[in-house]
Amino acid sequence: MKVTQLFELVNLTTRETLGAETVVNEDLSNIVDIGKEIINTDNVDNYVKKLVNHIGKVVFVDRLYKGGVPSVFMDSWEYGSILEKISADLPQATENETWELENGRDYSPDVFYKPSVSAKFFNSLVTFEIPLSFTEKQVKESFSSKEQLNGFISMLKTSVENAMTIKFDNLIMRTINNMIAETLANDLDADKDGVLNFANGTLRAVNLLQGFNANRAVADKVTVANAFSNADFIKYATYQIGLVSDRMARMSTLFNVGGKERFTPKDYQRIVMLSDFLASSEIYLLADTLNADKAKLPQNIDTVPYWQGSGTTYSYDDVSRINVKTASGTTVNVTGVIGCIFDKDALGVTNLDRRVTTNYNPKAEFYTNFYKFDAGFFNDLNENFVVFYIA
Repeated sequence: MKVTQLFELVNLTTRETLGAETVVNEDLSNIVDIGKEIINTDNVDNYVKKLVNHIGKVVFVDRLYKGGVPSVFMDSWEYGSILEKISADLPQATENETWELENGRDYSPDVFYKPSVSAKFFNSLVTFEIPLSFTEKQVKESFSSKEQLNGFISMLKTSVENAMTIKFDNLIMRTINNMIAETLANDLDADKDGVLNFANGTLRAVNLLQGFNANRAVADKVTVANAFSNADFIKYATYQIGLVSDRMARMSTLFNVGGKERFTPKDYQRIVMLSDFLASSEIYLLADTLNADKAKLPQNIDTVPYWQGSGTTYSYDDVSRINVKTASGTTVNVTGVIGCIFDKDALGVTNLDRRVTTNYNPKAEFYTNFYKFDAGFFNDLNENFVVFYIA
């Protein structure tokens, strides 16, 4: 089993998520009062170096972050490391001899018809841990009651839980992003340098802007810049997304990279849309349509504010961008991704294991918790997956 240490990546994705990749230095000292962070550097305790002795009231920033990523397949197990997915190809029909009887012909039933079965194995794991040490004796001098001390410890544990949630959420989003990139890389043409041509979409990589502009007069064409404020484009995009959702429910080989016979009923479909598009849909479509209930997107949509990161300004170029090297080794850098529809079995998390181990140091009187995370993240290119973008 391949196990990858992922601490550097999850730390990077956390910075991307928090919009801290590029920070502009601005002097706001004369505008905003943020309070003094420390009163006297000589008067701090020996543990975190941030707590001041003998404060009258203590308020802890202790708010649990629940995250907010799309619902994906998740499973875990205790023994074994490999996820095996077995599927059977559709058998071919043959002549029904009941209606083709001939005198003297042998109609022996003793013939073996071998089924066509294939299997896929997923056997990789990513891992990281967050260590955090706790003291009691050394930090007691900074608090006036047991309740304050417990509140402080609770705050520290919550900060770890929040960090784990952010990192886990980011890994789920990277799982979706890789599937998007794999689909684009497979379906779109590339030049001699390997740069993908996003102008011409396909059945699985749908360029909504190309489809909308295809048969329109020059004056009626829309651009990336004004597409989300054009009601006609929003109607067209909604129509196309609903059409794909309906078509995926029927057996076909056209909606997965592997070319397998697959169908995805509506209750097995997962739809993830960029919140920019969904907000435009509600404003420019539903609010301006007499039969608004007939113009809705498919139900059970998960929204994301960005695919990879917000940048420092939440610009559309940043939130709609995916810039990755895929699991298959192709570099994909695209902006304009607005959503995807996929089978619930197309991607997900397996062998998830979150646990905490503890070590007490009797000499220095502190204990350390090691918050450990293991999981496998998978894409199955044999399952239905369609991405929508504008370019």
